[in-house]
Amino acid sequence: MSDTTPHDALIHIMVTMSAADRTMTDSELAKIGTIIKTLPVFADYDSDMLVLAASQCTDILQADDGLQQILNNASKVLPSSLYETAYALAVEVAAADLHLEQEELRLLQIFRDHFNLERLVCAAIERGARARHQVM
Repeated sequence: MSDTTPHDALIHIMVTMSAADRTMTDSELAKIGTIIKTLPVFADYDSDMLVLAASQCTDILQADDGLQQILNNASKVLPSSLYETAYALAVEVAAADLHLEQEELRLLQIFRDHFNLERLVCAAIERGARARHQVM
């Protein structure tokens, strides 16, 4: 998909994370919306395009090699400086419903490996998300 933008790639990572356990929860979808509205990486993004980007992602994921297409597109259009950001967004979406399934943990591992991220960096990102999503 040559017309994938960096914003699309980040959205595709988040939607893929949300769909990893085959259940896209309201809290995960709300988290994606909040991320797009509040994070600087999306400052110049037209949020009206979110539904289209999410729909494109679900279409891609229907293919047998859908996950690989998502990963390849992300590698192609994201600068390497945004690989940690992509991982952090995936972690935020995974943590949104306060419960991680095995499929979500496996997908995070796939993202770590695909983006060749350092273990300590990933641990810090994950610990930060855990702290932000802690409940009493």
